[in-house]
Amino acid sequence: MITVDTVLLKLASRCNLDCGYCYVYHMGDDAWRTQPKRMSPAVLEAVAARLGELGAAQGRGFSVVLHGGEPLLVGTVRFAEICRTLRRTLPPSCALHLQTNGVLLSDGILATCAACDVGVSISVDGPAAIHDRHRTDHRGGPSHGRVMAGIERLLAHPAGPSLFTGVLAVVDLASDPADVYAFLKATGAPSIDFLYRDGNNDVLPVGKASLVSAEYGEWMGRLLDVYLADPKPTRVRVLDDMLKLLLGGEARKEGVGLNEYGIIVIDTDGSVNKNDTLKSAFGAADRFATGWSVLTHDLRAVVRSPEFVAYHHSQRPAAPACLGCRDLTVCGAGMPAHRWSRENGFANPSVFCADQRYLIDQMRRHLARHKLAA
Repeated sequence: MITVDTVLLKLASRCNLDCGYCYVYHMGDDAWRTQPKRMSPAVLEAVAARLGELGAAQGRGFSVVLHGGEPLLVGTVRFAEICRTLRRTLPPSCALHLQTNGVLLSDGILATCAACDVGVSISVDGPAAIHDRHRTDHRGGPSHGRVMAGIERLLAHPAGPSLFTGVLAVVDLASDPADVYAFLKATGAPSIDFLYRDGNNDVLPVGKASLVSAEYGEWMGRLLDVYLADPKPTRVRVLDDMLKLLLGGEARKEGVGLNEYGIIVIDTDGSVNKNDTLKSAFGAADRFATGWSVLTHDLRAVVRSPEFVAYHHSQRPAAPACLGCRDLTVCGAGMPAHRWSRENGFANPSVFCADQRYLIDQMRRHLARHKLAA
């Protein structure tokens, strides 16, 4: 049986922000329009029961990430009911996390997070001028001030520092990585993570001129220089993971290294789907042909099925160029969504191949300077 380590639980299929780069709403997949706006109590009860069975069967816990859209659109009372239900049903080894834009992070929500031990990660792209370029509300207005108020509220809560797991930023190539890092560090987050703008071999990510150009790698390389020069750094997860891999260690982040991750997504209607980042490749790319639902199917049987096993194995690099590359153990061929092309399916190098190789080379130079093998 494939071991599941991450469950993305979509509490709401809509969002109170309208981020221009969002793969859910702005990359051609409109499945969200047919989803219930919020997960119903009946679906949540089924989710909890199925996840409880799965956790007991696999003998180890997994992380349940409360996700969306914006998960806090369920409201304070409903959020508390959801967390209590999951805590009551899931094995103690299962962790609960909230991925939010922070705008609706109220004292009531934080009280629930503290009572149910729910870690909180907040999406913020940097200073206001950078963040508000893309992370606007539905009227085109800025969201930065409300996001920062959410972070301040979180840190002011007695349990806030222990609940705050980190911030998540999407790279804006027009920004200075030193400014972004300094700002995100100043939020008080214990960890920073970065995502690239989505794209694939047919549709290049914004700012990338060609498959052989390395705009994202150069931006991350400048970030790496700043990060390694900081005497009191705040952890940047993706950089740490790649450096560990270069030194023979293991990564904990999907999209780098050769570890395989068991990821399932449960939508607001209870349907069981693949990693939703696949939406950025083509419409319904994240859907299983079988059409599983927690209302009608046992997750233990789902993860044992040939279709799920094939999805799990699709994380493995398949392009000949990747299989012969010396950097494969570090880059892992990237996220499957970023490998897509109409001609070869997912059997391509990542659209970020040149970027990752540029960054890995720069890491090797830093390690060599400190006489560390890579």
